[in-house]
Amino acid sequence: MTDVLAPATGAEGPTGVGRVDPAARAAASARRSPTAQRDSSVDAIRVVLLVVVFALHAMMVGVSVGPDGPVLENALEGQGWFAAVSWVVQIMPLFFIAGGFSSFLHWRSMRARGASGADYVRARLERLVRPAVVLVAVVAAALVALSLAGLAPELVATAGFRIGQPLWFLGVYIATSALVPVMVRAHERARVLTPLALLAGVVAVDVLRLSTGLEGIGFLNLLLVWLLVQQLGFHLADGSLDRLSPAALWSIAAGALALLAVITLAGPYSADMYENLNPPNVCLVVLGVAQLALFQLARPHIRAWVERADASRLVSAVGERAMTVYLWHMPVLVGLAGALLVANAAGFGAALPEPMTAAWWTTRPLWLGVAGVAVAGVTIVFARFERARRAPRASAAPTGRAAAFDAVCGVAGVAVVLVTGFGPVQAVISLALLTVALRGSATVRASLARAYAETVVTPAQRRSRRNGIAMASQAANAA
Repeated sequence: MTDVLAPATGAEGPTGVGRVDPAARAAASARRSPTAQRDSSVDAIRVVLLVVVFALHAMMVGVSVGPDGPVLENALEGQGWFAAVSWVVQIMPLFFIAGGFSSFLHWRSMRARGASGADYVRARLERLVRPAVVLVAVVAAALVALSLAGLAPELVATAGFRIGQPLWFLGVYIATSALVPVMVRAHERARVLTPLALLAGVVAVDVLRLSTGLEGIGFLNLLLVWLLVQQLGFHLADGSLDRLSPAALWSIAAGALALLAVITLAGPYSADMYENLNPPNVCLVVLGVAQLALFQLARPHIRAWVERADASRLVSAVGERAMTVYLWHMPVLVGLAGALLVANAAGFGAALPEPMTAAWWTTRPLWLGVAGVAVAGVTIVFARFERARRAPRASAAPTGRAAAFDAVCGVAGVAVVLVTGFGPVQAVISLALLTVALRGSATVRASLARAYAETVVTPAQRRSRRNGIAMASQAANAA
C-alpha cells in the first residue's frame, strides 16, 4: 500500500532446480520484513494525486465538430486562467516525493535482508514494465484496426499522440527507480551535499537552455529534476522533516512559493507549471519543496482521516492498481472521445458543445462520472498484469551491469512510443525492448542461445539421430 507503484511480487520457495530468482526472493523478503514501514498518509496522498491526474486529463479532453470535421483537442491549452490553477494541480513533484519515500524504505528493507542493488532494480522493473507491455500491444493493435477501418490518419495520429503523452512519467520513473540504490547511498553519505549538487546541475541546464535558446538541452533535466525531487522524498522517509516545527515548515512553504512567484512573474520562467514540465526546470523543484513542507504539515490530519473513515482498505485497493489506472486512463478518455464523435456523426445523442462554452461546462460532471466508471472497469480487466505474481524460476543472481542494461531497455521501450507514436513498427521495437526489461537481458540471452542450439544441428548430429531412431525401431520390432 505504501508504494503506489509497488514493489514487485514474486513467488517464494525452491524450484527443485538451481535456485529461486534472487530478485523475487528479495522482494518477497522485503514484504515480510518488519522494517518495511508503512505510512497511511503517503498511501492516501498518492491515491489523491492519482485522482487529480485523472480529473485534469479528463478536463483536457475537448471533443467537437468544426467546419472541417471532427476536432479532438486539449481544451485547457491556451487558457490564461489555467496558469494560476496549475500551481495547485501540478502535483508531479509530490508524486515523486512520495515515490522517493516508498523507494527509500523498500530498498533499505531489501538491503537489510541481503539483497543487492541489482535485485532491487529487477524487482522494480518487473512491477513497472509488465503493465506497460500490455498497454503498448493493445493500443497499437487498436490503432492499426482503426486505420484499416478507414478512420482519418490525422485522427489516428492525434489519438496515438494523446495516449502516449502521459508515458513520460513511466519512462522517468523507471530511470529514477533504477538509480535508487545509488542515490540512497549518496543520501546516507552526504545528505545535504547530494541535493545541492543535483540542484546545481538543474540550474546549470536551465542557464544553458535559456542562454542558447536550444530547448533540447533542457531535457537533461528529465533526469536531474526528478532525481532531486525523489531525493526530497528520502528526507521525508528518514525522519528529517519530523524534527522541524510547524512554524519552520510553514516558513519553508511560504519561502518556496514566494521564490516561485519571483522567478515566474519577474524571471525567465512561465507561471504555468505545466509549461515548466516540458522540459522540466527548477520551478518544479521549488514547487516540490513547497509541496513537501505542506504535506508534512498535513500528514497527522491525513492519518487521522484514514483511521476515522476506515479508508485503509480502499486506499490499498487503489494503490495496488495505481500503475494500471495511470497507464489506461488516457486510452479510455480518448476512446470515449472517439465514441462521442461516432455517436454524433450517426445522429445519436446531443450535439457536442465547443470547449469552454457554458454548455460544455454543464456537461463536465457527467463526463467525469462516465469517464471514472469506464476507467474503473478497464482497471479491473487489466490490473491482473500489474498484480501478477511471477512464477519462480532458476537463475543466477542478476549483475549490476545486466540490471542497468535492463533499465535502459525499459526506458527506451517507453521512449520509442512516446516520441514516435504507436505505429506497428514502433510498437514491435518498443515491445522487444520492454520484453528484455521485463524478463531480464540475461534470461533473454540464455533463451535465445538455447533456441539457437536446438535449431542448428550438424549433419553428423542428424545421422546420429536417424541411427538412434532406426535402432530403437529394430529393437521394438524384435521385441
